[in-house]
Amino acid sequence: MNKPSFVYEEEDAKGQEILEAISAAGAFNKWMFSTIRPFCQGRILEIGSGVGNISSFFIHEGATFALSDIREGYRERLKRQFANQPVYNIDIVDPHFALNQEELLGSFDTCFALNVVEHVEDDSLAIQNMLQLLKPGGRLIILVPAYQWLYNPIDKSLGHYRRYTPSSLSQLMRAHGPLEKLFSFNFTGIAAWWMGGKLFRQDTIPKGEMKLYNTFVPVFKIVDKMVFNKVGLSVIGVIKKP
Repeated sequence: MNKPSFVYEEEDAKGQEILEAISAAGAFNKWMFSTIRPFCQGRILEIGSGVGNISSFFIHEGATFALSDIREGYRERLKRQFANQPVYNIDIVDPHFALNQEELLGSFDTCFALNVVEHVEDDSLAIQNMLQLLKPGGRLIILVPAYQWLYNPIDKSLGHYRRYTPSSLSQLMRAHGPLEKLFSFNFTGIAAWWMGGKLFRQDTIPKGEMKLYNTFVPVFKIVDKMVFNKVGLSVIGVIKKP
């Protein structure tokens, strides 16, 4: 069932508010970038680039990189910010995906989607469609929010259909290709997400709180190593296209 337009508008506004808060958290964004970077090679495509928080790191290091977003406003912003990079309109749950994205099929060595798949109802179709964009042997990297018990007003305001577990993400991705890597990210974020959304019933991430969190990223990175990336606010999966 399609959502009414006013729901999409509300989610867009809330999503942009949160993306703007995160955009100021340079250390956190760099941490996320450095976490997925070892799996990215060749021609790289980002699904759901938003305001370019992660894109900028790839582009500044000279990677062969393409951006995408289904929101026209974000695409226009990305085109202004990254004038020399291609920016595509890619709907990963388009039932006519192969037809509408024919020119991009089999074009990329790496495709990644960070905090995107939880926004679509048919996540299996999303994985299937993104794999079509890859060359044989190409990698698909997915980062999604973890643990349904953490679902709170922030998730709801962003239009999240679900949160995942390592097991459920593994099952989803293994259905489409061999799983190369599965691990968790940002253990300390669990407490922050629970307090903000569950305890204080916030439906957004205040800029001040994100800036404070950003300050302690060096410590949080150590904590992730201490728990061996077994538990975290997010879970990351990597598969190869057969």
